[in-house]
Amino acid sequence: MKQKLSIVKIGGNILENEIELDQFLLNFSKLEDPKILVHGGGKLATKLAAKLGIKSKMTSGRRITDAKSLEVITMVYGGLTNKNIVAKLQALGTNAIGLSGADGNTVQAHKRPVKEIDFGFVGDIDGINSELIDTLVEVKLTLVFCAITHNGKGQLLNTNADTIASELAIGMSHKYKTTLYYCFEKKGVLQDIENDDSVIIHIDTNNYNDLLGQNIISDGMLPKMQNCFHALQQNVDKVCIGNISMLETDSNLYTTITL
Repeated sequence: MKQKLSIVKIGGNILENEIELDQFLLNFSKLEDPKILVHGGGKLATKLAAKLGIKSKMTSGRRITDAKSLEVITMVYGGLTNKNIVAKLQALGTNAIGLSGADGNTVQAHKRPVKEIDFGFVGDIDGINSELIDTLVEVKLTLVFCAITHNGKGQLLNTNADTIASELAIGMSHKYKTTLYYCFEKKGVLQDIENDDSVIIHIDTNNYNDLLGQNIISDGMLPKMQNCFHALQQNVDKVCIGNISMLETDSNLYTTITL
C-alpha cells in the first residue's frame, strides 16, 4: 500500500498575515505524513517593487514578469518569504529545506510562448525531478518550494504556485498516495460568495459541471478548479480546498474534490 504524501499550497493572503501564517505553519507542522509546502508571495513582491520604483504590470489578474520584476520576485519568493517559512518550521520541530525549481533541477519549465499576451519571464512546467524529491522526502526533510522554476539554460522563471503544487502532486503520485491541499482565506468553494459558511463539502465531475452551468464556479476559482481536475486525472488521490483550519485533525468544513 502506498504511503501518503501531502502537498500543500499556501495562498498570498495568509502569507501577508503574521498571525494566520503562524497558525497555518503550526497546523502544517503537525501533519504526520511526509509533506511538501508550496508558496508564492505576489503581494509582498508588488509592495517591494513599488518601494524600488518598479511598476508591477498585471493583465486579467496575472502578473507580467519583466526582467526587473523577476529580480524582485526572486528576492521575495526565493529569499525573504521562503527562508522566513523555513525558519518558522524549524522552530516548530519540522526539519524544512527551502527550494526553487532550479535547486537540484527539481522543477523544469520553459518560457511561456507569446500569443495574445507576452507574459515575460513566466514559466510553464515541463516536468519535475521526482527521484531527487523522493530522496529528500525519504530522509524526512520537509520541502518548501517557492514559485520559481528554471529552463535548464540559466534562466529563472516566475511560475504559478497552484500549478507547481499540482505538478508536484502528479509527479509524486507514482510512488505515493498524494493529497493536494489548496489553503487560502476562504473556508472552501462557496455556494454563495456572500456567505462564508456556504461551503460545498464535496465536488466531483458530475456536480462540477452543474456548478459551472449555474455560474457558482467562475472567475478566480475557475483556474484553481481546472488545476484540481487536471491533477485528479493524472492519479492524484484527492484535492482539498479550504482555509488554515482545513489541516486540523477535527476539521470537516472544507471542500474535497474527487473524480
